[in-house]
Amino acid sequence: MPDSDPLNSPGFATRAIRTGHHRTAEGEHSEPIFATSSFVFATAAEAAARFAGDAPGNIYSRFTNPTVRAFEERLAALEGGESCVATASGMAAILATCLGLLKAGDHVLSSRAIFGSTTVLFNKYLGRFGVATSYVDLPDLDAWAAAIQPNTRLLFLETPSNPLTEMADIRALADLAHAHGCLLVVDNCFCTPALQRPLSLGADLVIHSATKYLDGQGRCLGGAVVGDAQRVGEEVLGVIRTAGPSMSPFNAWVFLKGLETLELRMLAHARAAQALAEWLTAHPAVERVHYPGLASHPQHHLVGRQQRTGGGIVAFEVRGGREAAWRVIDATRFLSITANLGDTKSTITHPATTTHGRLSAEERARAGIGEGLIRVAVGLEDVDDIAADLALGLDRE
Repeated sequence: MPDSDPLNSPGFATRAIRTGHHRTAEGEHSEPIFATSSFVFATAAEAAARFAGDAPGNIYSRFTNPTVRAFEERLAALEGGESCVATASGMAAILATCLGLLKAGDHVLSSRAIFGSTTVLFNKYLGRFGVATSYVDLPDLDAWAAAIQPNTRLLFLETPSNPLTEMADIRALADLAHAHGCLLVVDNCFCTPALQRPLSLGADLVIHSATKYLDGQGRCLGGAVVGDAQRVGEEVLGVIRTAGPSMSPFNAWVFLKGLETLELRMLAHARAAQALAEWLTAHPAVERVHYPGLASHPQHHLVGRQQRTGGGIVAFEVRGGREAAWRVIDATRFLSITANLGDTKSTITHPATTTHGRLSAEERARAGIGEGLIRVAVGLEDVDDIAADLALGLDRE
């Protein structure tokens, strides 16, 4: 029989607004910020029970804080996960996942199309501790299958990717990973659960840089890992408890408020990005546009199957390499020249010298990141104004 109470399975918008807030005796309507480093116990025995894990309750804000917990509960509800662990940044979320689930001698198989700092983390830092990483092209399922080794423990990817918006078939990769006893970890930063839910497609863990769309206004740093109660709720949480890359209560409160408008913002970002991508496609100075919502995108068929829309990120290539790309960027008057994304304000950057500047020229070439590539994170301004600002430089080319 269908559930007689529809509020037992509320919709996305309701969960984004109502989940996670456990009203205190003060009767507050908005979620409170628990700005405290520690918590007081009624007795020594109660303190001992909490530290031993025999009784629930707050201990220390490095790993138990009610405001942070409210954000974790809300994001887990939106992603469809059992557990969520909040971190100090998106990179801290990736690091905590690796520290919690990998050991020396393990192998990570990653998409080549990932954030530059993630590549550095895998190659330079995890490599020091005996965890090797190999890379494959994101959309090539055969390449993924061929590169799995006996000691592969984790498949890692972003979809859509940064900055070329390449996409992977999440369900197919989940089936592949599980057939070889591996975990599938998906960075869902570009889509958020408002547009894509990797766990429902078979992924084991979802990574977020809450700094981006979850906040939505470029105010705070934060990250999160969502998944099951054992891997995330115990293993990843254990890293946070011990090593301390924790989210602050204030930042958690900002992200809570951001989640309330997440769906509205993501759909608005995507509508504007679609219109901008179509305009760029017709501009004579633009060599190629990368946007999943365009029929010309190689993985356009996945939009609708695993994403609600094409998302808010548009990348495009101009003729003339770095010099031409920098002229376009420098000619803009109100687009913000910054590598951040997910803001109400549109941002523009040159990936080869910013987000992926720490990679070697060979690594960038293998990832398809050329000197003429520009990435725009489409904000919530009037899309005609965004196009007009880009035209100031493009019309000179």
